[in-house]
Amino acid sequence: MAVQSTLRNPQHPLQVIISQLLQKCRQRWQGTAQSVRLAATVALTLCILSGAYGGQAWIKRQSEDKAQARRLLRRNSGLRGKDGSRTIFVPYRNATAKVVIHPTKPTSFDAHRRLFLNPPRAARLADGQTASQVPPPNTKPGLNIAFLHQFLSLLSIMIPHWNSKESGLLLSQGVFLLLRTYLSLVVTRLDGEIVRDLVAGNGRDFLLGIVKWCGIGAFASYTNAAIKFLQSKVSIAFRTRLTRYIHDLYLHDNLNYYKVLNLDGGIGQGIDQFICTDLTLFTTSAASLYSSIGKPLVDLCVFNYQLFRSLGPLALTGLLANYIITATALRRLSPPFGKLKAVEGRREGDFRGLHARLIANAEEVAFYGGAEIEKIFLDSGFKDLTSWMEGIYRLKIRYNMLEDFVLKYSWSAFGYLITSLPVFLPEWAGLALTPDPALPTDPLRAEPPPNPQHTRMQAFITNKRLMLSLADAGGRMMYSLKDLSELAGYTSRVYTLISTLHRVHANAYTPPRHTHPEPYSLADVHGTVQKGYDGIRLENCPLIAPAPLHQLPGALLTEPLTFTLPAGAHTLISGPNGSGKSSIARVVAGLWPTYRGLVSRPRH
Repeated sequence: MAVQSTLRNPQHPLQVIISQLLQKCRQRWQGTAQSVRLAATVALTLCILSGAYGGQAWIKRQSEDKAQARRLLRRNSGLRGKDGSRTIFVPYRNATAKVVIHPTKPTSFDAHRRLFLNPPRAARLADGQTASQVPPPNTKPGLNIAFLHQFLSLLSIMIPHWNSKESGLLLSQGVFLLLRTYLSLVVTRLDGEIVRDLVAGNGRDFLLGIVKWCGIGAFASYTNAAIKFLQSKVSIAFRTRLTRYIHDLYLHDNLNYYKVLNLDGGIGQGIDQFICTDLTLFTTSAASLYSSIGKPLVDLCVFNYQLFRSLGPLALTGLLANYIITATALRRLSPPFGKLKAVEGRREGDFRGLHARLIANAEEVAFYGGAEIEKIFLDSGFKDLTSWMEGIYRLKIRYNMLEDFVLKYSWSAFGYLITSLPVFLPEWAGLALTPDPALPTDPLRAEPPPNPQHTRMQAFITNKRLMLSLADAGGRMMYSLKDLSELAGYTSRVYTLISTLHRVHANAYTPPRHTHPEPYSLADVHGTVQKGYDGIRLENCPLIAPAPLHQLPGALLTEPLTFTLPAGAHTLISGPNGSGKSSIARVVAGLWPTYRGLVSRPRH
């Protein structure tokens, strides 16, 4: 008779844990009082009912929002909130996405006005002048205190608070940048191990190193792609913040869009160049600044520390001296790329303005046969632009030759000298008496000592890889000097745009110190505008055509006028061309300033 086995199948560990938890709950339930059980049952019932009711209300609200979104999407419309926000629905994949746009608060404009119209003296933007001269014409774009103030002022708009979306994107990008630095160190060590195993003929460890290399390479590729993706997201987020801010200031009820072109004249007629092109270039350059400077700076610190451990203090001293000498030489020999880019953007705007003027006045040009004159203007503007760009390219050729030779070839030769210190001058490198902790010191060890040639080869490959990574980080830091100069040019353009809009919005026109304003200029406005009057009334109000630039005096069209027009009345104004018929409407509507006298008009 066969003996039956008494062995039982062991239970799964997860099943054991669940059984123990159920047993404890059962014991706890049996040990509680009946009133507590009743209260727990009632609480559980209420939770279930409230959850069901809340879920039903949420589903109903979602269905109503979807129906409203489909209706508004067909009408291409949105909802206006009590706080001035606007809710729009846009198609997204196979559904609709809800987007809430919050306008810039008036308090934000007031807080930022001092940054753009009253900068501190240390920024050297006021130049002893008043708000109407900010930024002064003699401020040259470049790497100086003025650029730092301008960039930080714009940064306060792009990143309004620490818990904004832009802060989260920058934090995520910083994590990936640190991760890429760590992966560079891992790849550097793995490269030395692979070469050591290849020279030693250790096939098993060599193949294992190849597998590790491929695995780390896949993860590093994902890290690089994530860094580029986050940089693009940061650029779009910065551009969205600045564009909405400028639009809220530009398309304000104060008619800033009219006054900045027809009254102020500080930025000419090319405001579209500022908003569409210069703003895009600035945000792209500002988003790349974080990775082009932050990542190389971290790499320099980490790789210098690793080389200090491998090569000694003499190598670290030589590397630091090399950085200082190279940065000083390139900084002194670098052309003023910031000023060149700012002038290039201005000439691009002038050329675009010529085309915009031709498009706006195409009928008049065709009627009077002015195509030849317009062609001369366009050819002249394009010639000025191309000649300036060719000059920039000629400067870049000479500077790029010097930069490439210094950063690629001279640094490589210096790196070979540094990595040869442990071989030829171990005493000078400070490594002569440093034992290798990887080597066993037991004379009775069973394993043979490693081949010193193999160990030296591994150390050389590792140090060479570190030097290449360090040279790449230092080269990117040196290249970033040119990028910073170009960023300074873009920053100056955008800062000038927002400063001009703030000046128009706040009507901050005052003459320079120790001077008197030009008669009938925007700094010489002393009239009064009364809103809420039932009709139209002018008292001792002269008609003055403003000058195309706010510092220049206006042209007096008529002597002071005084009349009253009740609500609902009709009046005919006649006179020859240029006598001021349309000027009365411009003054009453608020397009032109009231230089003298009183203007009373309805509120709307």
